[in-house]
Amino acid sequence: MRIVVLGSAAGGGFPQWNCNCANCRRARAGDPAARPRTQSSLAVSADGDRWLLLNASPDLRQQIAASPALNPSQPGRHSPIAAVTLTNGDVDHVAGLLSLRESQPLALYASARVLASLAANSIFNVLAPEIVARRELSLAATVKLADRDGRELGLEVRAFAVPGKVALYLENAADPGFGTRPGDALGLEVRGADGRGFFYLPGCAEMPPALARRLKGAGLVFFDGTLWRNDEMIAAGVGTKTGQRMGHMSVSGPDGALAAFASLGVGRKIFIHVNNTNPILLDDSRERAETVASGWEVAFDGMEIVL
Repeated sequence: MRIVVLGSAAGGGFPQWNCNCANCRRARAGDPAARPRTQSSLAVSADGDRWLLLNASPDLRQQIAASPALNPSQPGRHSPIAAVTLTNGDVDHVAGLLSLRESQPLALYASARVLASLAANSIFNVLAPEIVARRELSLAATVKLADRDGRELGLEVRAFAVPGKVALYLENAADPGFGTRPGDALGLEVRGADGRGFFYLPGCAEMPPALARRLKGAGLVFFDGTLWRNDEMIAAGVGTKTGQRMGHMSVSGPDGALAAFASLGVGRKIFIHVNNTNPILLDDSRERAETVASGWEVAFDGMEIVL
C-alpha cells in the first residue's frame, strides 16, 4: 500500500491567504524552516495504478498536478483517481470535489449525513449520478472500496464516529452541540488485502476510552494536529474561537494528543490538518522539538509512506 500526503495543513493552508501571523510571515518570506503546505488530503493505492482520495481539499487541482501518480497516463481524458472517501462535510474536505467534475467516473463514499448535505446543495450536481456513484459509509461496518463500475480497489475502509462537530455551514445555534449528530465527524481505518493498514483522523475533539482502545497498538495513525493549544487563534489575534469550539483537541496539555497517545503504543504517529498558527509547522520551534521528542512526526506535502 502506498500513502501520499497531498496536503497537510488545516483550512486555509500555510501560509493562509489572509493571515499575517508570525508563522505565515515566515512561510511567505521563503524561510526554509516554514515549509508551505496545502489543505489536508491523502491519496492511497493498493496497486499504484488506481487511487483513493481521503477527503478532497480546495487545493486538489494543485495537489494532483504536483503528484505524478495522480496525473493522466492514457490517451484522451483519464485519471488514476477511482474513488473519494470523506471524513466530514467541512468545506476544507468537500470543495475539491468540484475540481473532479469533468465527466470523470468516480465513486464517492461518505456518511449518510454528509451525502445528504451534498445532495441538498445543487452545486454538487455537477458530479452527475451517472458519472459519480454516491455510496454510504455505514458506521462500524467494513466496506470493500470499488470504483464507479464496481471494480474493487484492493482497499477496505471501516468508518467510525469520533468526537467532533458538524460542518460550519450546517451549524444550528439553537441545537445542543450546534446540531452535531453521529456521522458528522468520522475516523477511518484503511486496510489492504494483506491486512496492513492505518488510521486517519484529521478532526477529533477528544480521546474517549472507546477511541483509545481502537487505536491502541496501531501501526500508523494520522491524527488531528490543528492547534498546539486551545486558545491559540485567540492569542494570535486571528480568530475568536477555541479549538474545542471548532471540534479539535489540542496537541499539548493534559487533555491534548501528546498526552492521550503516550500510553497507546502506536508504532508511528503523524500530525496532519495543522493550522497556520500552530508552531509545530516550524522546523526550529520549541513546540516541534517537544513533538518530535514525544515520538511524533508532522506531515508535509509530498510525504510518502509504503506499508
